[in-house]
Amino acid sequence: MNKRIGVLAIQGAFREHRKILEKLGVETVEIRSQEDLSGIDGLIIPGGESTAIGKQLVIDGFGEKIIKMAQEGFPVFGTCAGMILLSKKIDQSEQYSLKLMDTLVRRNAFGRQIASFEADLKIKGFEGDRVRAVFIRAPFVLEAGAEIDVLSEYEGKIVFVRQDNLLASAFHPELTDDSRVHEYFLKMIP
Repeated sequence: MNKRIGVLAIQGAFREHRKILEKLGVETVEIRSQEDLSGIDGLIIPGGESTAIGKQLVIDGFGEKIIKMAQEGFPVFGTCAGMILLSKKIDQSEQYSLKLMDTLVRRNAFGRQIASFEADLKIKGFEGDRVRAVFIRAPFVLEAGAEIDVLSEYEGKIVFVRQDNLLASAFHPELTDDSRVHEYFLKMIP
């Protein structure tokens, strides 16, 4: 069966996710409304500005639809801002989130735009070389609940996690040529 992956296209790096998925031979669709959520096998919430994306999810009313789908086992992958939006708690912030993953995250945890960087990460279960990770105003996980599987850390800070059908990275895997993170997500889809 061919997988059809939705990429939330409200704001942020959605085009880059589509490119890497299409390179893997996966059909993609840009998600801009509740109606777009039907007929997809998984959803990626890209990096961008988490407050702007969150506000749009509320305005358009489809944040609740994503929550319901995820609670029923639908696979969702959040990168950077997507990690923030998936988290149950955001450190020192009352901004909207989907409250799906049992994590507490800190926004802009490594610093502002000028502090963006790249690093090579060892990821649990990945064979071969380390994964090149691009961090742009990235969050990290301050606290992870018992159900969270920590897949990678950078300098002792949690940057890649999984909880059942949910996956979240503080970095942008779509900004490199390495498709292993996306392949991992695709394997989560039944």
